[in-house]
Amino acid sequence: MYKKIILENGLRIMLVPNKNTQAVTVLAVVGAGSKYETKQNNGISHFVEHMFFKGTKKRPNTLAISETLDRVGGFYNAFTSKEYTGYFAKVDSKHTDLALDWVSDIFLNSKIDSKEIEKERGVIIEELNMYLDTPVRHIRDLFESLLYGDQPAGWEIVGTKENLKKVQRKDFIDYIQNHYTAKNTIVCVSGNFSQEKMIKDIKRKFGAINKKQPKDKVKITEEQKEPQIYLKFKETDQTHFCLGVRAFDLFSPKIYVQEVLATILGGNMSSRLFIKVREKNGLAYYIKTEAESFTDSGYLVTQAGVPHNALSKAIAMILKEYKSLSDKIITESELKKAKDYLKGNLVLSLESSDALASFYAGQELLTNRILTLKEECAKIDKVKTTEVRALAKEIFKKESLNLAVIGPHKNQSSLEKLLI
Repeated sequence: MYKKIILENGLRIMLVPNKNTQAVTVLAVVGAGSKYETKQNNGISHFVEHMFFKGTKKRPNTLAISETLDRVGGFYNAFTSKEYTGYFAKVDSKHTDLALDWVSDIFLNSKIDSKEIEKERGVIIEELNMYLDTPVRHIRDLFESLLYGDQPAGWEIVGTKENLKKVQRKDFIDYIQNHYTAKNTIVCVSGNFSQEKMIKDIKRKFGAINKKQPKDKVKITEEQKEPQIYLKFKETDQTHFCLGVRAFDLFSPKIYVQEVLATILGGNMSSRLFIKVREKNGLAYYIKTEAESFTDSGYLVTQAGVPHNALSKAIAMILKEYKSLSDKIITESELKKAKDYLKGNLVLSLESSDALASFYAGQELLTNRILTLKEECAKIDKVKTTEVRALAKEIFKKESLNLAVIGPHKNQSSLEKLLI
């Protein structure tokens, strides 16, 4: 299914071959996200990602970088998360060499030009403005800020306008030197390619990678003794909210139980909350429950958009379902449906070479272990109804509730009464 190789310099290579496709994805991921930042440079992980598309010695500007893969119909992009950043190129397999050359070039040789930094400030500030004007997205940032407060886990990935305006080239260079290192990087290739040739090519292309010991992130602290509310007043046409609790990190054996629990609650269009809140009461176009796990924290959250005057009613319905899962027995039929949904969704999500590359590289980078698709499904299959109910009892406590709201609301006391 896959091959893992660790080079002498510490760089990890993940190979996921598949002869039944014409595509190849080359993905480089590095353990550098917003959780690795300080108050002074919050947002720099994402800013660095942008700067890697601004030019190298070989491809001196944005046009040269984008045209390289546009000329062969390739798909390319990058992403920044809380715990890692990734750069990838997906191409027809006959252009595999080009994809590897492109990824290695921007990853290792980006100029980080001062003039380009000045121009890109405005771009990222507008990206931030876009997020702030999109409550369906911004509400999750507010929820995480409520959970974790003024520490890296609670900061926004894109950063603050203050930091975006003042960060200088030296800050970029220092950050890259401290985090973009061999031991902190994985190069994953998925699709139709020659493994022997790929190993040789990666060794050659990434031979000059920084060998410095990477800096670790600050340990997260969590403490909650009573319900918490974050109310952001905004004149919107719809109230968006997140209601959830702290849960489990990637290393906990309970993460599969919490995935099943989240699916039963609001994971699909036949879930409890979707049927109750949307179909039976018509209160929301969208409502979903998700479990999110990081290396050092996790949470389970229900998110929805409702009419302003239905906020309290919707929250009450969700809390009732939380309590129901804690108090009542879950049927084997409902459990099986949730597990089959998760397994089927996982299978379908891994049909493409880029998805497979992310699946393997993400696991290796965050947990230093690999579970194949078959092994993941086996973990899901082992979840029992008693475990789901026990987990619900453990996490759905009044003192553990967190509610973030965006909308034209000023009366926080009325919301507090719902949570107490």
